[in-house]
Amino acid sequence: MEDVQVVAMLVRRCIAGDAAAWEEIVQTYNRRIYNICYRFAGSSDDAQDLTQEVFIKMYRTLSSYDPSKGALVTWVTTITRNLLVDHFRKTKQDRMTDSMDSTASEHEDAQPLSEQIPDQSAPPDARVRQREVSETVHQALGKLSPELREAVILRDLQDMDYREIATVLRVPEGTVKSRINRGRAELARLLQRTYRQVM
Repeated sequence: MEDVQVVAMLVRRCIAGDAAAWEEIVQTYNRRIYNICYRFAGSSDDAQDLTQEVFIKMYRTLSSYDPSKGALVTWVTTITRNLLVDHFRKTKQDRMTDSMDSTASEHEDAQPLSEQIPDQSAPPDARVRQREVSETVHQALGKLSPELREAVILRDLQDMDYREIATVLRVPEGTVKSRINRGRAELARLLQRTYRQVM
């Protein structure tokens, strides 16, 4: 959890022109922002470009951050998400899947990502296999509709709680839970199909 006073002081220093404070903010959030961008964009080049755009947007709007309305990490994630939504609108990569929307309530007990990936105990080639599994999950995530993908990424990969995700996505907590369950169920289906093809 963030120390609200320390973060507020850091933001104030940054707004006052303290370069070291900005550097600290960049170092603190760079990995999180990059990971979210990479999961959405699918390539490291695009993710790096988008991460840069997020930081530019953050720098320009840092004075609008209000610590009383939530943690800086939530604000940062909201900016990242909004920029990604704009990016995908512009590039017309929105692939909405109505078929998933119709199966909304039948997967209420969907498993988190960690439980969907087969556990293959660590043989000598474990690192290679782990990379393959990670790439498989990444490709499966890319096939989800943007609304399901962002909910699963924020919950299972960024470890945010339902309330924080609801704040970032500007939807009720119930909608967040539904999207996460639907996203996990769809991911499970995609991963099972992939592993069936490999076997």
